[in-house]
Amino acid sequence: MVTVGMLHSRKHPSKVDKAFAWAAVAKMEGVDFYYFSPQGVNFKTNVISGYVYEQGEWIERDMMFPDVIYNACGMKTDEDIEVYTKLSKIVPFTSHSVGNKMSVFRRISKMPEFVDYLIPSIQIHHPEDVLDAMKKYKKVIMKPVSGSQGRGIWFIELDGERFHTIVGTEQTTQNREQLLSSIQDLLREQAYLVQPYISCRTKDGEGKWMISIIYPRIGTMDRVTSNISRGGSMGTFRSFLEREFGDERRNMRRTLEKFAERFTNEFESTFDIEFDELGIDIGVDENNKLWIFEVNWRPGNEELAFNIAKNLVPYAVYVASQHKST
Repeated sequence: MVTVGMLHSRKHPSKVDKAFAWAAVAKMEGVDFYYFSPQGVNFKTNVISGYVYEQGEWIERDMMFPDVIYNACGMKTDEDIEVYTKLSKIVPFTSHSVGNKMSVFRRISKMPEFVDYLIPSIQIHHPEDVLDAMKKYKKVIMKPVSGSQGRGIWFIELDGERFHTIVGTEQTTQNREQLLSSIQDLLREQAYLVQPYISCRTKDGEGKWMISIIYPRIGTMDRVTSNISRGGSMGTFRSFLEREFGDERRNMRRTLEKFAERFTNEFESTFDIEFDELGIDIGVDENNKLWIFEVNWRPGNEELAFNIAKNLVPYAVYVASQHKST
């Protein structure tokens, strides 16, 4: 029997919704499963102090290294990163990074079928790069190259000699010098890119190679982005299509499903590794044109934990079997 371990930065699985989903699906699939964090790993004995779900509760138990690891999240401390890296060289991991936003942009730009779906993206080297972009696009979005969940995103609009900015729910108006100074402060902290602002009905498609899970993310009125972690909400796909597309809802559904399937296969083929899951943030503008906002290697939607686990537990078993055969 294959043993799957879920590696997470949080020590106890009760704080991680998908841990229970994985435990339940693993039991139904006849797979041994346990949860653990970096603090529980002992490389001298090859034993991990983890948690198994039995009789309605999580029970701590010492386990041997698993056959495969679902690396559920990134590590934050140097100590945890060291354990993560060392463990990845001993046990196969299911998840792999797609890279940051600019490397993903460059990769997709070499995919002929999908280059027209890309939003132009320019890495900001100097604050004036943003002003150059605004001369062309008037409204732009600034976002961290390595950011996630809608954090650190700036919306900027030119109005005469003034610049209107929105960051989260905070709105300000700045002159040219103030804006350049603000951008310079941001660049000292991390790398940013600038894109034209595209007004979209935004939905998120998690392209599965066997089945597509597609759901709309609906932003609040006072936010530019629709990330659930930043105050947006998740709607049902059917009701969203009916409300936004009316008689065209069936065609739009087929378009999104086929796009997700084609894109994930083509995108994965540009790597020399296989992915367990990919999340594609797709926008649909007023002309029903699709735009690729970004691609994530850990979509991480807790509300769909069981649906995702039903796909990923069997995939983890597949990864383990592939590793044993090499």
